[in-house]
Amino acid sequence: MIEINNVSFSFEREVLKNININIKRGNFYTILGPNGSGKTTLLRILSKSLHMDKGEIYIDEEELTQIKSKILAKKMAVVSQSTEIEFDFSVQDIVLMGRIPHIPRFSSESEKDMEIAKNAMEMTNTWEFKDKSINALSGGERQRVVVARAIAQETGIILLDEPISHLDIHQQIEIMNQLKQLNKNKNVTIIAVLHDLNIAAAYADHMILMHDCKVYKDGAPEEVLTEDIIKKVYGLEVYVTKNPKTGKTFIMPF
Repeated sequence: MIEINNVSFSFEREVLKNININIKRGNFYTILGPNGSGKTTLLRILSKSLHMDKGEIYIDEEELTQIKSKILAKKMAVVSQSTEIEFDFSVQDIVLMGRIPHIPRFSSESEKDMEIAKNAMEMTNTWEFKDKSINALSGGERQRVVVARAIAQETGIILLDEPISHLDIHQQIEIMNQLKQLNKNKNVTIIAVLHDLNIAAAYADHMILMHDCKVYKDGAPEEVLTEDIIKKVYGLEVYVTKNPKTGKTFIMPF
C-alpha cells in the first residue's frame, strides 16, 4: 500500500539515507531506533509536512507529491509528538476536526459526524471532558484527545509519533489496545514511532529499526529484537526471551 523508494533527507546534516520500505495494508508497524536516527523525520515526510530531497513514495500506487491535501487526509491521519494547541477549543471541537476531510465545503457537521466523534472519545476515555478547553487538560489527557481526533478521521492509515510518551502505564496499554482493535477489526494500517521496545514487541506485526540515518533491520519482532542487534544499535546488553503469558518477544536489560 505504501512504497518508500530511495528516500533521503538532509537538514544541516544527513537525517535519512536511501530509505526503502514496503508497508502492507492492515498491518501494525512500529518504527524504533535511538534518538536522532530519523524516525520522526520519516513520519513527517510520509505526512507531507516535510519534503524529501530525493526518492519517491507511493500510496495506493499514486505518487505522494501528486496527492492533494484533502484526499491525503481521507487516507491518512497523523498524531504528532506535540499536543500543544494555540487556540482555546473545546475537546469535542478538537475531535470533530478529524471529520473536516469528510464534510462538504460550506457545510457543518452532521449527526453522523457527531456520533463518530463521540464514539472516538468514548474509545479513548475523553468523552467525560468533552466540554472542557483543550488547554485545561494535562499532557496525557491532550494526548488521548489527539488520538481520538485521528480515530474520528476514519482513515485507512494512522501515523503516530510517540503516542504514549505522556501517558501512565495503564493509559499506555489502553491506547495501544484501542489502536490494535482498529488495526484488526477495521483493517487500519498503524505506523507508530515508539521508544519502549517491549510495548512495541507486544503489538507490532512488523518492526522497522532505524540507525545511522538508515533502516538497519526490518521484519517480525523476533527477527529485529535480537540480543546482537540491540547491542549494536543501542549499545545495551540485554537478555531476550518470550513473555510466558503472550509468547511475545520480551527484553530484559542487564
